Amino acid sequence: MRLIACLRPQWQKQDTFTAWCNSHLRKAGTQIENIDEDFRDGLKLMLLLEVISGERLPKPERGKMRVHKINNVNKALDFIASKGVKLVSIGAEEIVDGNAKMTLGMIWTIILRFAIQDISVEETSAKEGLLLWCQRKTAPYKNVNVQNFHISWKDGLAFNALIHRHRPELIEYDKLRKDDPVTNLNNAFEVAEKYLDIPKMLDAEDIVNTARPDEKAIMTYVSSFYHAFSGAQKAETAANRICKVLAVNQENEHLMEDYEKLASDLLEWIRRTIPWLEDRVPQKTIQEMQQKLEDFRDYRRVHKPPKVQEKCQLEINFNTLQTKLRLSNRPAFMPSEGKMVSDINNGWQHLEQAEKGYEEWLLNEIRRLERLDHLAEKFRQKASIHEAWTDGKEAMLKHRDYETATLSDIKALIRKHEAFESDLAAHQDRVEQIAAIAQELNELDYYDSHNVNTRCQKICDQWDALGSLTHSRREALEKTEKQLEAIDQLHLEYAKRAAPFNNWMESAMEDLQDMFIVHTIEEIEGLISAHDQFKSTLPDADREREAILAIHKEAQRIAESNHIKLSGSNPYTTVTPQIINSKWEKVQQLVPKRDHALLEEQSKQQSNEHLRRQFASQANVVGPWIQTKMEEIGRISIEMNGTLEDQLSHLKQYERSIVDYKPNLDLLEQQHQLIQEALIFDNKHTNYTMEHIRVGWEQLLTTIARTINEVENQILTRDAKGISQEQMQEFRASFNHFDKDHGGALGPEEFKACLISLGYDVENDRQGEAEFNRIMSLVDPNHSGLVTFQAFIDFMSRETTDTDTADQVIASFKVLAGDKNFITAEELRRELPPDQAEYCIARMAPYQGPDAVPGALDYKSFSTALYGESDL
Repeated sequence: MRLIACLRPQWQKQDTFTAWCNSHLRKAGTQIENIDEDFRDGLKLMLLLEVISGERLPKPERGKMRVHKINNVNKALDFIASKGVKLVSIGAEEIVDGNAKMTLGMIWTIILRFAIQDISVEETSAKEGLLLWCQRKTAPYKNVNVQNFHISWKDGLAFNALIHRHRPELIEYDKLRKDDPVTNLNNAFEVAEKYLDIPKMLDAEDIVNTARPDEKAIMTYVSSFYHAFSGAQKAETAANRICKVLAVNQENEHLMEDYEKLASDLLEWIRRTIPWLEDRVPQKTIQEMQQKLEDFRDYRRVHKPPKVQEKCQLEINFNTLQTKLRLSNRPAFMPSEGKMVSDINNGWQHLEQAEKGYEEWLLNEIRRLERLDHLAEKFRQKASIHEAWTDGKEAMLKHRDYETATLSDIKALIRKHEAFESDLAAHQDRVEQIAAIAQELNELDYYDSHNVNTRCQKICDQWDALGSLTHSRREALEKTEKQLEAIDQLHLEYAKRAAPFNNWMESAMEDLQDMFIVHTIEEIEGLISAHDQFKSTLPDADREREAILAIHKEAQRIAESNHIKLSGSNPYTTVTPQIINSKWEKVQQLVPKRDHALLEEQSKQQSNEHLRRQFASQANVVGPWIQTKMEEIGRISIEMNGTLEDQLSHLKQYERSIVDYKPNLDLLEQQHQLIQEALIFDNKHTNYTMEHIRVGWEQLLTTIARTINEVENQILTRDAKGISQEQMQEFRASFNHFDKDHGGALGPEEFKACLISLGYDVENDRQGEAEFNRIMSLVDPNHSGLVTFQAFIDFMSRETTDTDTADQVIASFKVLAGDKNFITAEELRRELPPDQAEYCIARMAPYQGPDAVPGALDYKSFSTALYGESDL
């Protein structure tokens, strides 16, 4: 029994080889009985080779002599050798002598060359390709695990699975049992012989009773299944190619749709925002303008940052899409009109210009309204003081008291009138100031200019009337003066000194109550210095007050001593000692109030100076940090040490470190908001503004994102094109070597030197110049005079790899269509996955050729459109 078990593989092999030979010899109308006897004369051996190769061999010799047989066998062996097969230790003499081992070895060599060698499945061939084919076809079936060509086939399920995969109507696979291998094997052999024209090459009981069935016998029999189903295999390969191409196209279309939507949304936001920023309609009050400024701050803090990220992401998506299109040999993506990256950049630039102009306008408008409020309050204060002074003056000037007055009274009236004229002249400056303020309010477009002008006109008209009345009263008093004499010199002196002192006090009170607005410490210190200087004059003023009061007392003393009855008031002036003391007391009260107001403003300006220094301290750190990071990113993008994955990891770590720095920027934004809320408009402690910092930060984020995207695209290019890491490093080293200025781009002469270093023949002769111009047209289609590293990588990847073409896709569709010039929807649904089959049906145009049938689709124009301009 042990001897029989050892001999079974030999029997299996001989029976299988005999059946295999007869499956081909049957086509020539003959067959063999004994493989080592029937091939001895070489005639059937030559006939077998002609049938399986389809070629004619040299004419055989028909003689019965040994030499004739040897010559025939040698002709067969020479033909086998001409096909690239090395025959080791197999000679014609052994075949003629009936050496079974040598004969079987020769037949196995023929089977390997003509039945197995040409099998190719996903870049594997011969035995490995046949095994991979079996594994792929039987993968969906339970209890089948093909790992070799011996014990994996013992239970017969693998043979039945192969048949059921290609001809499911021939096998009821679910009814087979793993514990009944003989039935399974006989079922597969009988079905294959009856319906697939594959002769029975194996014996079921031999296979089951052998511990390890003969591998060559199994391979020979399985190869017959491969060739029987080769047509279906070609269709599957063609379908896989089409699926791959369509999947790439569908993904690209999805990316295009995403780009179009994101671009439309961003452009619509820009379109809505710009009119708001360009609205320059001024408001009437500071509160309304400050609300506009707060709305603008919300826009800068809340609404704009997400749009900056969307714009950056849009550029990254566009670059990634273009890279994928280049790698898949597709035409470049052209967005809809008005949605190019350049259009979005132009719109963004317009937005930022409007934004900058809007902020400047807001600040200028707030300054203008602040100035207007100050002037309006100053106008009202001066007008109120003047109106209070003129109250009753017209009635006084119209009074005809001089007609019944005594001489002394007349003289008193004259002196009183002179004092009034002095007082009137002193008020001329105030009237001119009121008119000048009203004029400035008109020029600054004050919203309540109508009421200001009405009040100012009333004051001016009243002033002219007072002037006319004063002149008339003087004439009347001078006419009567000739009849009057002697006026009390003391009252006159009192009146003359009291009037200017009274005016001085009124001016002092007006100045002490005058509103002020300052923006710097220097300005408030100037006001404090002026106030201190005013306070230094108060002792002299007090002495003048006491001197004036002493004159009044002296007049009373003289009147009392001389028993003169006074009328109760100085006839030359209305400024009584009570008025002087009252106003002096008012001045004394206003001085500390002015001190307090100035000190409060000084504290405010010191606080503002602290805010300026605090902002400057932070800005002078953040600004240079951003500039340093920008320079470091530029240096990293040029040096690019290590693998692309290392570079990408390093850049992403770098990006995280930048994002981690964001709290410093937020702190600066908070400090800037405090400065704006304090209405601080300049800062001499730093050259950095918040706008500079924001723009630098946005540029930093955009630059690191673009650099990461560039490395990702290089990885995508490397993986898609099969470029090794060593090649990529060589390309980078060559590019950096000739990039002398580290600008990230090569000029024409630098690029030519780089190509020469890589072995390209672009020397300065006619042929070399023509080749160089051809290459430049590929890497610099816009004729900018610069070659970027990405363009250089794209060129080198195209030079070292190849991609799918429209012709390859057309050839694949032709296989699915059975060599027809058109394909039907039914064929597409049978060969392709459902979603990709419907994708093709929806986009293929009807076929118009003379051999068209109802429902015929034009796959050639569809395939061409995938690689050219189209609406797909």
